Amino acid sequence: MTLFLKFDTHLLCNKILNECLDEINIKYNVLAFGEIEILEPLTKSRHEAIKNALEPYGIIIIEDHKKIMIQKIKDAIIDLINDDDETIMVKSSVYLAERLNQNYGYLSNLFSEMTFSSIENYIILQKIERTKQLMATTTMTLTDIAFKLNYSSVAHLSSQFKNTTGITPSAFQRIISKRRDLQQD
Repeated sequence: MTLFLKFDTHLLCNKILNECLDEINIKYNVLAFGEIEILEPLTKSRHEAIKNALEPYGIIIIEDHKKIMIQKIKDAIIDLINDDDETIMVKSSVYLAERLNQNYGYLSNLFSEMTFSSIENYIILQKIERTKQLMATTTMTLTDIAFKLNYSSVAHLSSQFKNTTGITPSAFQRIISKRRDLQQD
């Protein structure tokens, strides 16, 4: 039997942080997703203790400033695309520049330099992942999903979906439907 799960990554990460940092008695505040402020002097051994406590969960302390900005860009994109309450109505370049308080040209160049890919490509990949998730876990139509993710048309979404996954959205829906049918038998 396969179970389809929906979970809140922010909630999971906060719970892991609470458990790990409370266990080693670290006082902190969560500033944003992936960003915490340590409220006490941090010795090298305490820093190492935090690192060791979080590492088993795949949480790594980033210390390079360029890598920090790349992670902030990725987190902002994921937040924008995965917001269940909102339909994306803002241009991603404007959103990122305002959210990160940086010039979009700088963000775009830095992202390309560090990841060997463009912000636009990362956004497409995240939108397609979100499309697959919505198709698998909701009853939204492809038209509704295209509107929610700010595609100019269903055809544009379908084209990007096929280019990214190698199959059409309708083929993906058939696969999901067949899996559900097999689960019920």
